[in-house]
Amino acid sequence: MKSPDETFRTFPFLDQASKEAFLSNIQFHTYEKGELLEEAGKVCHYLYFLAEGSVRSYYLKENREITVSFSLDGEFITSMHSFITQKPSYENIEAMEKTTVGKMSQEALWGLFDTHPNIERAYRMILEQYYITLEEQLIFSKFKSAKERYLELMNTRPKVIQKASVGHIASFLEMSLETLSRVRSKI
Repeated sequence: MKSPDETFRTFPFLDQASKEAFLSNIQFHTYEKGELLEEAGKVCHYLYFLAEGSVRSYYLKENREITVSFSLDGEFITSMHSFITQKPSYENIEAMEKTTVGKMSQEALWGLFDTHPNIERAYRMILEQYYITLEEQLIFSKFKSAKERYLELMNTRPKVIQKASVGHIASFLEMSLETLSRVRSKI
């Protein structure tokens, strides 16, 4: 199980008082496989830290699930658009296995920004990483072959290959199950 303390190492500028203030505002909760952390059509009020387990974010389009991201131990996840704007979410966030998260409300996080500016800086860095990941995924899906997309996922996020269903991986890589099966058989 990853603790927020381990993740704090990513932000060496966080002083002890900021870390303690952050931790004092986190509530831990465990979700069972298939349970939703966030649901499309509802406002997302929480930023989540994945202490243990894995989740996927997906949209529904014409009764089909389109997986847009996977998150693993030690990562932050939220329905970013909804969390920031406080408008209903477009996405669902689902536990892919029994998953323990620390969650903090938007209200609590915004309050910490006023008293601990380094937390705001860390949040900005989380947002930057989120943006970079989205941009890479866009490029990844538009300019790489099915085989290149699968190999990149294997090399950069091997735990996703182990934890996600084949259908979720195919959806994420924007290919059919048959195409994914062909790709995997040639590797």
